[in-house]
Amino acid sequence: MSAEQAEPKGVSVELLASVDLGAEIAGMDGRRLRMRMVTIEPGGVFGPVHDHVGRPGTVYVLEGTITDHRDGKTTEYGPGPGWPEDRNTVHWLENRGTVPAVEISVDVVESD
Repeated sequence: MSAEQAEPKGVSVELLASVDLGAEIAGMDGRRLRMRMVTIEPGGVFGPVHDHVGRPGTVYVLEGTITDHRDGKTTEYGPGPGWPEDRNTVHWLENRGTVPAVEISVDVVESD
C-alpha cells in the first residue's frame, strides 16, 4: 500500500482523559493533554499520512502489532513501548496482523 492509499479504515478512537494545560502551566493557554485508546482492526489503517507539528506525543502498544510507516521505512511495534511523535514525525499506521492492535496515545493538542 502506498502513502497515497493510506485512507483510514477499521479504526476506533476512545478519549480516556483530557487536562487543560493552560490552567496548569504558564504559557500553555489553548493547549490540552489528551490520552486516547486507539484500536486498529486487522487490515485497518490509521491514515492518511499526517504530521505532528504542534502536536507532540508518545504511544504505548497494549495488544497486537502496529506497523509504522515513515521516511520510506516500516517499523513494527507490538506490545510494549511504541514510538515518540515529534515535529519531525510524518507517518501513517496499519495493522498487518490477525488480531486487533490497541494503543494508548498521549499527546498535546490545541483546545477545542
